[in-house]
Amino acid sequence: MAITAADLLPAARALGPSLAERSERIEATRTLPDDVVADLRDAGLFRLLTPTDLGGPEADVATAADVIAEVARHDGGAAWCVMIAGTTTLQAGFLPLDVADLVFGAPDSCAGGYAAPVGRAVPVDGGLRVTGTWAWGSGTRHCTWIGGGTRIVDADGKPTRRDDGLFAPFVFFDRDDVEHLDTWHVTGLSGSGSADYRVEDAFVPEGRWLQMMDATPRLDGPTWRFPFYGMLAIGIAAVSIGLLDGAVDRFAELASAKKPEGSGRTLAERGSAQTVLSTAEATARSSRAFLHDAIGAAWTTAEAGDPLTTEHRRSLRLAACDAAQRCADALTALGREAGGAAVYLREPLQRMVRDGQVAATHAMVAPRIHELTGRLHLGLETDTTLL
Repeated sequence: MAITAADLLPAARALGPSLAERSERIEATRTLPDDVVADLRDAGLFRLLTPTDLGGPEADVATAADVIAEVARHDGGAAWCVMIAGTTTLQAGFLPLDVADLVFGAPDSCAGGYAAPVGRAVPVDGGLRVTGTWAWGSGTRHCTWIGGGTRIVDADGKPTRRDDGLFAPFVFFDRDDVEHLDTWHVTGLSGSGSADYRVEDAFVPEGRWLQMMDATPRLDGPTWRFPFYGMLAIGIAAVSIGLLDGAVDRFAELASAKKPEGSGRTLAERGSAQTVLSTAEATARSSRAFLHDAIGAAWTTAEAGDPLTTEHRRSLRLAACDAAQRCADALTALGREAGGAAVYLREPLQRMVRDGQVAATHAMVAPRIHELTGRLHLGLETDTTLL
């Protein structure tokens, strides 16, 4: 039986506790263990936006964000991989049907990769020859298809365009052409397996790519009117919100049981702990509300068949950046208030804190996004290519 959009959030909730039980192993492995991959795949959580014409659930954007946040409540690394695979499925509505079916049509499909055009692609008969190394290859070890952003170059290595206008395609490699590098030794989101990967003179057949900057959707529907980079930012914000949700719950458990050194009262009885907890809860809830407000306004426009305006896109990025940065700060405050109990690696709270700091460094939600959204609010001339 096919997994529907309505199945996704209940599946994430059901799977969550077992992910939390495996979090230490996920982090130590530095990529998702096979059993975790199997569980996420069986639940359909790698195929969030995959169109129904390819057997996917084709979730709406708000549901996809809620699913990602629910996974993050229990494990950040797993949520990050769900986010990367889930946002990558947006491409399925833009690729020609034969390519979309090849990459996203299988029930166990899972695609990912780094979109920045750092690879070199040389036009040859029947396609492209690609060489490059990409960082941030989140979840690529378990992906069925691995992509990479490229730049078309001539025989001398100089940037150029094909006659059809192709200049910066995101291409899909055969798994056997990809070499995974052991570079992911990090402070947070260790379980996401976001290591470097590379290909050397890999052949990519004609059309097995998407040029995101000027792609026209194959399908008609509100999901396919959302911007690629905006969708990625929404997913990252959802991870941040979910991490803070989980940290609030965990802090409450710790505070009720812990008596700080030299104190006769539990941490829960301290005014500072009450304030930090309440502030963190408000941050998670307000971040979610702002994000859903921006998604809802954009969805209403898209559902009416209209393209999203620059203001819709600006609001999506503003809400996503705000969520990631404020949640990271709230996580830090919870970790500090928890005191010595939170420094042990066996304590889940410290992992949530570290994961949140790493999530907030992503380029799609980094503090500099406020410069972009601020310039637009002021009516200044602004490069909106990546909006």
